[in-house]
Amino acid sequence: MSELAREPRSSYPYKIAVLCDLRDDRGRLLLIRRAKDPNKGLYSPIGGKLDTASGESPAMCAQREIHEEAGIDVPIDRLHLGGIISEHGYQGQTNWLMFWYRVLGPVTVTPHTIGEGDLEWHAPEAFDRLPLPDSDRRIIWPLVHRHDAAAPARPGFFAVHVECEGQDMTWRVEQSTPPSPR
Repeated sequence: MSELAREPRSSYPYKIAVLCDLRDDRGRLLLIRRAKDPNKGLYSPIGGKLDTASGESPAMCAQREIHEEAGIDVPIDRLHLGGIISEHGYQGQTNWLMFWYRVLGPVTVTPHTIGEGDLEWHAPEAFDRLPLPDSDRRIIWPLVHRHDAAAPARPGFFAVHVECEGQDMTWRVEQSTPPSPR
């Protein structure tokens, strides 16, 4: 049994969500500067919570969130499950299980404001200057970039568990599959 499995852990409810990685023909990523908590004032990929009552799948949730927030329809066969992120004890309140979906191929979205915040395009090299959630900056974006691939290659996959409870955030990559040719 691993050390993480033996440690006493606080019990929190699970929330299930998707994060959606959309890119334009210049390689810029569509981010939302959040107007609401969690992460108010910070940049995140678009996404949202799974509708568990309706039995929505993570891919269906990604498709719905992309339509609701970016205003475009993306067929499910263009959604690549690029990662699974689990967070224990986020802000001492909840556990998160998040599915990272990369839209294959470029999309066109005009920057605009929605109830959740402002949608904007940003080049990956500008991320160092953007206000990002700590877990995104230190863990998620580095994993996304490491598993990224330019067309026609297919992006890789990662699974990571993040321990948010306590003074120091720790994480363990549980699975890592590099990008592969199509």
